[in-house]
Amino acid sequence: MFLFYTGLVNSTLPSSDFYYIALGEGRYQPTIHTQGAWSALEQHMAPVGGLLTHALERHAPRPEMQLGRVTFDILGMIPAQISSITTQTLRPGRTIELIEATMSVGDRVVVRATAWRLSIQDTQEVAASEAAALPAPDECPPWGGMGRWGGGYIESVEFRAVPGSRPGAGAAWLQTPYGLVGGEESTALARFVGLVDTANGIGPRQGPEAWVFPNTDLSIHFFRAPELPWVGLSAQASWGATGLGLTTTTLYDVHGPVGQASQVLTIRPQPTKSQPAEPHNQA
Repeated sequence: MFLFYTGLVNSTLPSSDFYYIALGEGRYQPTIHTQGAWSALEQHMAPVGGLLTHALERHAPRPEMQLGRVTFDILGMIPAQISSITTQTLRPGRTIELIEATMSVGDRVVVRATAWRLSIQDTQEVAASEAAALPAPDECPPWGGMGRWGGGYIESVEFRAVPGSRPGAGAAWLQTPYGLVGGEESTALARFVGLVDTANGIGPRQGPEAWVFPNTDLSIHFFRAPELPWVGLSAQASWGATGLGLTTTTLYDVHGPVGQASQVLTIRPQPTKSQPAEPHNQA
């Protein structure tokens, strides 16, 4: 529902050292660390993105190729229930390949991800980026500002605030002590993606107490492979006058920028108790 988080606890979600537990045959049990920011009964899109990237990388592996772009279309509420993932190749190729992973809960598709695999080449002599640097995580103080968002996912992440953040433009470092999938090995890339959707809550123009602004997609472009444990997010939020918004984010690891992310938003005031609630996606 379009309601600010109520603090409800979803007792059906197990506790674990991982965001998901692999059940075999493409089925995954979400744990309490996936619990959404808008509702206790949803999965947050951040770990969902990590899980789908994990599935994409396991699909017909190509060690001579790399993921250059991953786009997630969020098709509605993502229930905090056992989820099934299927994968396929949409466009095979020797140096360029398009693959897809789809998450379903029950008989309903909830998220669809597509990714471009591109061939690995030696371009070190021309490697460069114009993105501004962020101060290192150990130069940034711990940040409790994300506590206004509820849910097990937010509680699972350590935040450090980059000085100078303000409404509409915020930057922070994130890391988590939890693994992505219990029972299956995950790459650094999948675990990195598993934190990126948090960007929409880093520097929103207004707080979630008065406004609802979930994203209906997440698109991530990389120009180099990120390293862990820290994920840096420098986000800017643009809100239009007709209920549309856009969060654009430069992505970092401790060595510098690694890519960009964007999220389109649907914006509306928090409903009063007399207003009907509507299905929604994650923040």
